[in-house]
Amino acid sequence: MPPALPPSPRAARRPKVTEIHGRRLVDDYAWLRNRDDPEVRAHLDAEDAYAEAVMAPLRPLREALYAEMLSHIQETDRSVPYRDGDDWFHIRTEEGRQYPVFCRRRGSLEAPEEVLLDQNALAEGKPFLSIGLLTLSDDARLMAYSVDETGYRQYTLVIRDLATGRFLPERLERVTSFVWTPDGRTVFYTTEDPVTKRSDTLHRHVLGTAETAVVYFEPDELFDIGVSRSRDRSMLFLDIASKTSSETRTLPAAAPGGTWRVVVPRSRRHEYDVGHRHGELFIRTNRHAQNFRVVRAPAGDPVEANWIEVVPHRPDVKIETMDVFARHVALQVWEHGIEHLEVVDLETGALRRVPQPDPVYSLAVGPNRVFDATHVRFAYQSLATPASVYDCDLDTLETTLLKETPVPGGFDRDAYASARTWATAPDGERVPISLVARRGTPRDGSAPLLLYAYGSYGISIPPAFSAARLPLLDRGVTYAIAHIRGGGELGERWREQGRMLQKLNTFTDFVACAQHLIAERYTSPDRLAIQGGSAGGMLMGGVVNMRPELFRAAIVQVPFVDVVNTMLDATLPLTTSEYIEWGDPNEREAFEYLLRYSPYDNVRAQAYPALLVKVALHDSQVPYWEGAKLVAKLRAMKTDDHPLLLKVNFAAGHGGASGRYDALRETAFDWAWVLAEVGSGVPEPYPPHDLGTNSSSNSATA
Repeated sequence: MPPALPPSPRAARRPKVTEIHGRRLVDDYAWLRNRDDPEVRAHLDAEDAYAEAVMAPLRPLREALYAEMLSHIQETDRSVPYRDGDDWFHIRTEEGRQYPVFCRRRGSLEAPEEVLLDQNALAEGKPFLSIGLLTLSDDARLMAYSVDETGYRQYTLVIRDLATGRFLPERLERVTSFVWTPDGRTVFYTTEDPVTKRSDTLHRHVLGTAETAVVYFEPDELFDIGVSRSRDRSMLFLDIASKTSSETRTLPAAAPGGTWRVVVPRSRRHEYDVGHRHGELFIRTNRHAQNFRVVRAPAGDPVEANWIEVVPHRPDVKIETMDVFARHVALQVWEHGIEHLEVVDLETGALRRVPQPDPVYSLAVGPNRVFDATHVRFAYQSLATPASVYDCDLDTLETTLLKETPVPGGFDRDAYASARTWATAPDGERVPISLVARRGTPRDGSAPLLLYAYGSYGISIPPAFSAARLPLLDRGVTYAIAHIRGGGELGERWREQGRMLQKLNTFTDFVACAQHLIAERYTSPDRLAIQGGSAGGMLMGGVVNMRPELFRAAIVQVPFVDVVNTMLDATLPLTTSEYIEWGDPNEREAFEYLLRYSPYDNVRAQAYPALLVKVALHDSQVPYWEGAKLVAKLRAMKTDDHPLLLKVNFAAGHGGASGRYDALRETAFDWAWVLAEVGSGVPEPYPPHDLGTNSSSNSATA
């Protein structure tokens, strides 16, 4: 007989009462917020030990999954070099080493490789290490980089002389962005508030001196700031942004002591960003254009009266990003839930779209550091196509494949079929779903399916390839992405209909997607697992409260689930800047609406799916206690005996493990848990020859 499991941990109930808007909120587990309390740490230790004990019988499966994922990764590899100034830069990885090595070649691709930064060396003896930014001075003599050693996303910046290897005396704390000026001596950087983590202060510093000046402080708690530099290197930008409005200030890079000038004063609901070319500013703006348009104006007088239209507003096309070059502008856009690359010829005004081979795919522009470039670099992938790097000729739109990421271990793209289908929400909106499965996976309701979604902040979830997903697909699991409202896949309207007092659409869209996949016999409720993290973790908590019978299991990662209590606490990182995403609960209408879906506040006595809740002790975005409190309340109230696990990462933050092998082991844990719950029906991976014929490799419909 297997060893008996320890009893599931039970947190003590110590009621804390909050009275607001005539309501009395009782929080039995608020005490779990005190990370310095030994009893809190003991409880987290007990929960993590319990999760490991429950998962112990699955250790062989976890090891098998890890080995399979590892077999699909080219451990020793090198990125495609890109040019910046006169030099070429690339990143390489080495078998057995957790982290990348950042390198350059001086002057040409034939020059010897020079290691700029070996992250493995920096990480020796540390359980976590993240590089925030890495940038060289214009003369390529000095390198600035920032490091976080806890996962709290608190970065320290240092500067190294590449010729001597010595570090300059500067050690800048809480740096969130950084730029050089042409002289290589003056730098600008932004810092965050130590409590709220709001990026609010711009500094100017002269290297090697005590001369540091606060250039700008942003007093509005809804706004964060960042400093950047134009592609032509002639202009500095101070970007000031909230969730729904923004302001940019400019300064000639060669005049660091000059006065920053506002491009367009901030106003309610106006979002814009700026590029520079030949004395003109190019502005991507949503002024009179919900899905954005592009205009240009003189850099010295960019008032709206001087705007000249470059790309007009198109109701069905959202302009996501804009890259300004010497003779062209490259746009990354979304139309009907699909990404596209468009190129504007600034001499003729022609706007053309770069054709792509698949109907459903993911596309990302960059890195493109050269202003007078003749080509634009972009990455392309689909759910069944590994990530590939292309150069596109800006004049002819001819694309050249530079590299497709190797996927060893017997991968055959023709063994997998990707597709798109559409669910209908309760209000009649059609919600796209992207899917991928191994050929031969039955469509009779018997196949397990993992449904992922996010649905917040206007963030779009592209249908991208994942080698780590192959062991699931090879065991008969279909993987699906629900592109629900709150995201940006169908433009700004899609975002607006899933935020503030329309946030419930996010949850009902997801439920509609699950129901559609069941009705179309992709899966059934006892084979359906769901997954989401951060705001997507809030989504998971919400839908298992609303419709627990629809799902067999849920992975709830670093979840924002204690919505009302968090939004009432302005001392927490990020809270105040989130008021215009979720609402300010100090206002009665927002409070009542938040209370309708806040997962922690809506736990009740009912049967729930199996739940794997994952938190990180050093998470600055969603504190560990949100997931811990959710689990404590569920243990006290749920009426079923389905597994409920709290897995705690004690050495990382919001994004999980920083090392690539550690991250794979975390994924192996998740996949083993999913397979144990939904049952793949295929104990071992499909043999390579078992392809089936029930769908095409890139079908546009499902």
